[in-house]
Amino acid sequence: MALIEVQALAKTYRTGLFRRTVVEAVKGISFAVKAGTVAGFLGPNGSGKTTTLKMLLGLIAPTSGAAFMFGERLPSVKARARVGFLPENPYVYPYLTPRELVEMNGRLSGLRGRELDRRTDQVLESTGVLNAAHRQARTLSKGMLQRASLAAALVSEPELLILDEPMSGLDPVGRKDVRDIILAQRSRGRTIFFSTHILSDVESLCDDVVILRSGEVVESGRLRELLGGDVIRTDITLANVTDALFASLQSAGKAPVARMGATTLSVRGERAVREVLEEALAAGADVVEVVPHRETLEDVFMRRAGAASAPPVMAGSSPT
Repeated sequence: MALIEVQALAKTYRTGLFRRTVVEAVKGISFAVKAGTVAGFLGPNGSGKTTTLKMLLGLIAPTSGAAFMFGERLPSVKARARVGFLPENPYVYPYLTPRELVEMNGRLSGLRGRELDRRTDQVLESTGVLNAAHRQARTLSKGMLQRASLAAALVSEPELLILDEPMSGLDPVGRKDVRDIILAQRSRGRTIFFSTHILSDVESLCDDVVILRSGEVVESGRLRELLGGDVIRTDITLANVTDALFASLQSAGKAPVARMGATTLSVRGERAVREVLEEALAAGADVVEVVPHRETLEDVFMRRAGAASAPPVMAGSSPT
């Protein structure tokens, strides 16, 4: 079941003198996020990720199109009550403590008394903020503020978590803690939809991905399927390579590299692999390993979204 469903969602802004310049931030995108999954939302800076998240949360209104959450057409107060949100740059009142921040969010979600205290302690501990729970926000690092804001998003035990750059400002230990929290939330049957620039986190966490470029969806689907394509190259490592074999491989354009007694070369295509192995075995060389390489998420991202990202489309602007 699709917990989030986006249909031809678009957002344009008018800027400049007399608001004559139209900027198309999001251009009629469509995608879905399934219940119980972790979905990554990727794209270069300015691709429309944060604008899309704000439309889903009802913080800004779409220009056209529609979005649904829990089956409710957005904006929906009923659907929003079931969502926990972490903005990219959370603002916390400087004199508020993490405990006060989390308790305030809990009360806004309808929690009271012992249940509020229990959940507050629970999320402060799980996010690593319990030891700083009574310190004012102005004395905390960016990473600690990020953790406190994540605790505030978790206190109501939401069915859906929408996180905008949740690892921003965190050190490696903090990133691992947030990854563990995301996995723990998924194990409880919750759905997580988060944007990030850290592709390794997406590969280790996500079931599905949506990739934006210049306000358009350029790739979406199961991560396993996106990364399970054809072999793009194969690394072959040989031992006991004679000078004649090395020269033969080199003359055939295979560009072998000798490394401490072993020879490694990269070839493309099944036919080339077969030819190298047949020639090597016939020459008495030993095959140490044959390692096929498929596309990584970085390869997919750069191919679909990273190359020469177009600037936002301008319409109705006056020539300068």
